[in-house]
Amino acid sequence: MVPALKIVVLGRRKLNDRKTKLSETNRETKHNSAQSKRCSWVNADDPLLLQYHDREWGVPAHSDRKHFEVLILSGVQAGLNWSLVLKKREGYRRAFDKFDPEKVARYSERQIQKLLSDPEIIRNRMKIEAAVRNAGAFLKVQEEFGNFDSYCWRFVDGRPKLNRWKTARQIPARHRGGHLSDIAHLAGQVGCHGVDRVG
Repeated sequence: MVPALKIVVLGRRKLNDRKTKLSETNRETKHNSAQSKRCSWVNADDPLLLQYHDREWGVPAHSDRKHFEVLILSGVQAGLNWSLVLKKREGYRRAFDKFDPEKVARYSERQIQKLLSDPEIIRNRMKIEAAVRNAGAFLKVQEEFGNFDSYCWRFVDGRPKLNRWKTARQIPARHRGGHLSDIAHLAGQVGCHGVDRVG
């Protein structure tokens, strides 16, 4: 190899090594930064929970299909841990027609029986029946308000609420003055529209 060419190649290799090290350092910094910003309920040993926290938790959603998914999964979660529900989410996606509320609202007793024998979901009759009823209530809200998204977002004036709480103990069940928190108010209102078992 020509000496000048050898220097250039070695120079590139060193530059690439430095870039690789910088890239790895940046990745580690971002990872450590994400870890330091994670909520206390996140189990670092649970990859599904980590992915959910880092990519979905607190991220504004505007898709009615996504809202219906959260409604179904939240109802299922009542009394269980979220990690278990996340492990069953793909089973729910398949079993509940990709979270299509129009299809789910038409489920018959026969379809409910079939779901009760599906090992990929939580086989609790009350929760399955609630999901079917909630699909019907979801459709009524869509009909009345145009879509479920605008119905939900009106409780927070169309903007995400940014709270700066450091611990779970700081989160009030009710706001000052005895008013319900926005989420409690939303849960109460969807209950008035026929939605039940919201975890």
